[in-house]
Amino acid sequence: MNAPAPNVAERLRLEVERAIQRGVKGVEYLGSGAPAVGLTSKDTLAARGTMRLYHYHSQTDDVYRVPVLIVMATTNRGYILDLAPGNSFVEFLLKRGYDVFMLDWTAPSPAEKGLRIEDYVLDFIPECMRRVRQETGEQDVTVVGYCFGGVLSVIYSSLHLDDGPTNLVCFTTPVDFSKMTLFQNWSDQRYFDVDRMVDSFGNVPPEMIFASFEMLRPASRAASQVTLWDNIWNDEFVRSFRLYDRWANDTLPLAGEYFRQTTKELMWGNKLLSHELEIGGRRVDYTKIKAPVLHAVAEHDHIIPYDAARPLIANIGSKDKTEVMLKGGHVSLVAGANAVKRLWPKLDEWMGVRSI
Repeated sequence: MNAPAPNVAERLRLEVERAIQRGVKGVEYLGSGAPAVGLTSKDTLAARGTMRLYHYHSQTDDVYRVPVLIVMATTNRGYILDLAPGNSFVEFLLKRGYDVFMLDWTAPSPAEKGLRIEDYVLDFIPECMRRVRQETGEQDVTVVGYCFGGVLSVIYSSLHLDDGPTNLVCFTTPVDFSKMTLFQNWSDQRYFDVDRMVDSFGNVPPEMIFASFEMLRPASRAASQVTLWDNIWNDEFVRSFRLYDRWANDTLPLAGEYFRQTTKELMWGNKLLSHELEIGGRRVDYTKIKAPVLHAVAEHDHIIPYDAARPLIANIGSKDKTEVMLKGGHVSLVAGANAVKRLWPKLDEWMGVRSI
């Protein structure tokens, strides 16, 4: 039997309605302000320079004994993990009974251009750990690092074997920077004069950082705008698009010396992988980390290729270590519908038995 012929009149009517809606909704879109983000209730426990430590209000009567400290990447705002009610990793953890803290960042001032990795892993993170322990009365803390926040968490843990995290969780965290192929091409030391750039600008402008991520997928911006126009009649799609678009464009500048150091020591020297990186006169060797470790990586991560992230679990010293490869990209791994179905439940399952 032949399939029934499509209802051409109905399809035409639907397309006309959507075309009208695109015009109406397009005007609304252009005239509307930025969406509200980071709405989960919280207190600011510490604010010093570029560092912000937040403590989120519990949403359950029973709370796990071991608190969670999320460490964000220095280029991005932490609200990617708290975009909106129902689409918030922080909210999910709170509803599952975790006591959640976040180490977030603001733009470094011109006076802070001298910040180095040492300041982050020997000062900022240790201070936040001290404040979390003071606030909760617990010595044990689970640290969750996203992207370069994971790199800082690995370095911190390597240098604090006795008083570091009880559990270490990393999302899309690179350790072999030689496999960051496109970033390697752009920062090729034969052509890229990092000293001249830092000496000229002080802090690295956010526009430069944003452009470097955009160049990983040159056509993505145009493609996303086309997709937005096709779906602008759909309120839910537009709401989600605007939330992620706000975050993607809200890139932070990087402290100049921090950028110079990461370029020379990590991108050029690949010293984290070889255990030759020295911070504060101490060698960083993540093979000595003994705490339980979970590393979640994305199958289609165009920012942190799997080859760059693979050596973490392979080489880390813990006997309790797990790598989870999940569908998604660098952002969709941790936020959005994909994360709700895949990463968040997996993390809850892993952390729950280690948080009692």
